[in-house]
Amino acid sequence: MRPVTLFTGQWADLPFEEVCRLAAEWGYDGLEIACSGDHFDVAQAVADPSYVEQKRAQLDKHGLKVWTISNHLVGQAVCDLIDERHKSILPARIWGSGDPESVRQAAAEDMKNTARAASLLGVDTVVGFTGSSIWHTVAMFPPVPASMVEAGYQDFADRWNPILDVFDEVGVRFAHEVHPSEIAYDYYTTQRTLEAIGHRPAFGLNWDPSHMVWQDLDPVGFILDFKDRIYHVDCKDTRMRVGDGRKGRLSSHLPWADMRRGWDFVSTGRGDVPWEDCFRALNSIGYDGPISIEWEDAGMDRLDGAREALGYIRKLNSITPPATAFDAAFSTT
Repeated sequence: MRPVTLFTGQWADLPFEEVCRLAAEWGYDGLEIACSGDHFDVAQAVADPSYVEQKRAQLDKHGLKVWTISNHLVGQAVCDLIDERHKSILPARIWGSGDPESVRQAAAEDMKNTARAASLLGVDTVVGFTGSSIWHTVAMFPPVPASMVEAGYQDFADRWNPILDVFDEVGVRFAHEVHPSEIAYDYYTTQRTLEAIGHRPAFGLNWDPSHMVWQDLDPVGFILDFKDRIYHVDCKDTRMRVGDGRKGRLSSHLPWADMRRGWDFVSTGRGDVPWEDCFRALNSIGYDGPISIEWEDAGMDRLDGAREALGYIRKLNSITPPATAFDAAFSTT
């Protein structure tokens, strides 16, 4: 049975000890630990062996395990056009003076250390973002020359290949979360991203259907087509509310949970992701890694959502492929 974990990114305001206690009480098998709050500090992990031992001890105390760590926020800064938004999500050591190229370089070094820290912790997968120098061109106006798009993918390759070299050195994989604002945000940009780095094995995907549903992507087909690159699974849900002639998919700069939005993230099991078919697809490709529940629902208390989502996912995760075809019993030979 695949383990079910809780992603701690949306819980970084709570002490790590408290998140461990809650997850254990609810019945989670472990955590997908975010490199934020006091949950996991990459710099401390590579500098002080006792820090990693302390984290292991906290997990052991609560009967929890860890298969992945996540560093979305720092990864975002590797390729992004840096502006004031990044200051609030980055550690001060990464932000520094705020000079854009200095921030990108510091973020790249931190992602290398994230691979090293993951290895020290005993996990083989890091989940995260890449950032993108061309996301701002997605509306294609002012007109975007093809050369600008190509330069964006080359920038990604130039910045991430040296990072992935370190991932290879320490035996850890990077699972990029396909997500708007990243270099790979839909089906065809994922193809182009993999091509840009020569399909190197160190770079795979974190499958999160919540970012696919509102783009009209088929999350089941995505699993089947990228089956050799599904390195990690996050379970988050999306509720669609388009169709009245006013609510659009771009959501009008409206805040989360505003009922005028065309879509919203909701607690797992309460949206429009075809979860059962998704789990059947995961079974068909032989995915046996962790299933991580990511709580994001601005209209529901997270203590209720995290508990409820675990029960919902446990049932789907228990679907076991049969040893033989159901119609095998019809054969008389």
